[in-house]
Amino acid sequence: MSNPTGDHPYEELQRRIQEALQGARSALSPAPVPSASAAAEELPPALRRIRGFSLRPKDARDYLNRFVVQQHEAKKVLSVAICDHYNHVRQCLDDPRVGERHFHKQNILLLGPTGVGKTHLMRTLARLVGVPYVKADATKFTETGYVGGDVEDLVRDLVRAAGGDVNLAQYGIIYIDEIDKLAAPAGGGGSGGRDISGRGVQTNLLKLMEDSEVSLHASNDMAGQMQAMMDAGKGGRGKTRPNRISTRHILFIVSGAFDRLAESVKKRVDSSMVGFGSPGAGDSGDVGHYLKQVETADLVRHGFEPEFIGRLPVRVICEPLRAEDLARILTTAEENILEQYKLAFKGYGLDFRISPEAIQEIARLAHREGTGARGLMTVFERVFREFKFELPNSPVRTFDVTPETIANPRAAVEKILAGHAHLLPESHRRELEEFAKRFTDQHGITLLFSEAARTLLGDTAKTQDRSMRSLCEDRFKDLANGLRIIAQNRGLTTFMIDADFARDPAQELSRLVVESFGGSQGKGNL
Repeated sequence: MSNPTGDHPYEELQRRIQEALQGARSALSPAPVPSASAAAEELPPALRRIRGFSLRPKDARDYLNRFVVQQHEAKKVLSVAICDHYNHVRQCLDDPRVGERHFHKQNILLLGPTGVGKTHLMRTLARLVGVPYVKADATKFTETGYVGGDVEDLVRDLVRAAGGDVNLAQYGIIYIDEIDKLAAPAGGGGSGGRDISGRGVQTNLLKLMEDSEVSLHASNDMAGQMQAMMDAGKGGRGKTRPNRISTRHILFIVSGAFDRLAESVKKRVDSSMVGFGSPGAGDSGDVGHYLKQVETADLVRHGFEPEFIGRLPVRVICEPLRAEDLARILTTAEENILEQYKLAFKGYGLDFRISPEAIQEIARLAHREGTGARGLMTVFERVFREFKFELPNSPVRTFDVTPETIANPRAAVEKILAGHAHLLPESHRRELEEFAKRFTDQHGITLLFSEAARTLLGDTAKTQDRSMRSLCEDRFKDLANGLRIIAQNRGLTTFMIDADFARDPAQELSRLVVESFGGSQGKGNL
């Protein structure tokens, strides 16, 4: 046996034994866990943003206060749940071993009447955290295997919302509204048939809400199935896209008005108070008052599976909005409907000032609609419809909105237009100049309108209640072809439109085209 080291054979044997033992110890020892900073560097930018999540519940609450009025308790509960959830996600990204432990997700159940801000709260929180977000109505889904939407489509929609990034989508938020419509009375509602849109959907949802693996390609998605087959055919060549996504870290929020549930709780509460009188709050008929007293047993009696309700440990009651709350939305909440309408009018070159009294009147009318903050849109549309239609083609550039405006929008518009009637000729002049510029840009021919032609066209537009743009485009629709012929015959590129031409363009254009073939030279106008 060769001995390249020159050691004694016994010593050489000992050395080799030590090397073998050292190798065995190295193979059995656990691989070093990468540091948090090293792990963060390996993450794509979107996940690094989530890993950098450092908000505290009050930070989230304060952010919500900028966009949502009232709902103080709901903001508190949601802020804690969101911060807890994404702090855990951050820990999982820092140390994959944390993700292997069982974690009870704080999926959320929102209860409250329509228009109180349930959807707005969740959309705003998703934007704050920076994760993909999808919303759907529970009524669109049926039990797997039946015609209708499949709840797993929600997860696929989340991947699409993440731009196809599965790693980002697995930390997103899924929001399902009208969940109360899935409540199915025991026995399938007495129909004797199979309930395919109530309890069956609940069963499918509860699997997703806990921890499930969802295929990115639905069975009826032929394009997706073909893509999956192509990816599988690549084998080890190239980087293949994942074909499944885990729902372990997806946060689920469900909501509903639960009107019937409130009535059920009212009966339970009132029956327990027989002979002792009823407090004033109970007499008010306030839905929110009774929803605050909802117990798990109430939800089960309402038609929800105990396992389904068990997956929704966080329950939030949203309060109905009062008229003063709706007024505060218009004056303090960012991105409110008033700002939206101001921006819409700005697109037409218009601005308006609204008095505090007018805001109070809008809020009062919106509250009377009974649809919460959505009532504001109803009132705004009714009030400003005439303004949007009439004023963009008028010389008006600013106007005031008062309680009288709210009471009779049509009369207010007519008064504003009458006060600006003396500016109408100048407005028509500007519109004619805009028409002439578009004509030049399109056809390379310059049009000049005489004062008499401007007056005639302006009077016609006013009499026929038409915009100057549509009047000119209709009246001069054949102008370009005729002027090109004249331009070729006479070498002209500038034409004057006088009153006779503006009155009957077809007759005048025909006459001038015929004259242009006579070879006479003009000065460049008609």
